[in-house]
Amino acid sequence: MSQNDSALPVNPQKLRTGLSRVWHAAGYSLAGLRAGWDEPAFRQEAIASIVLLPAAFWLGRSWVEVSLLTGSVLLVMIVELLNTSVETAIDRIGPEWHQLSKRAKDMGSAAVLLSLVLCGGMWVAALATRLQP
Repeated sequence: MSQNDSALPVNPQKLRTGLSRVWHAAGYSLAGLRAGWDEPAFRQEAIASIVLLPAAFWLGRSWVEVSLLTGSVLLVMIVELLNTSVETAIDRIGPEWHQLSKRAKDMGSAAVLLSLVLCGGMWVAALATRLQP
C-alpha cells in the first residue's frame, strides 16, 4: 500500500462530484423513501399526506398558511424517517436489550410524537380560523 492509497476515502462514493454526485444522491434518497414505505408508521403518514397536502391549499388563506400546513405534514414524515433510521441502526448493533438503546428509541419516538402534536395543533388552529364567520 503506497502513501497515496491511504489518502483515498474508505467509501469510493465520496469521490463523486458534480452531476454524478447529485444523480447518485437522488438514487439513495429514493431508496430511502422505498425503505420507509416498508415501515407501517411512515406508510400511514404518507397516505395521510395524500389527503392533507391538497387540503392545505384549500384551508390556507395565504401562501404562509399553506406553507406552514404543508410543512408540518412533511416535518412529521421527515421525523418518522429519522426515527426509523435510528431504530434500524440500533437493531443492527444487536437484538439484546440495552438501556441506551431503549433510551435512543424512546427519544426518537418522542420526536415523532412532538412533530404530530405540532402538526395537529397547526391544522386545528387553521380549521378553527377557517370555520369562523
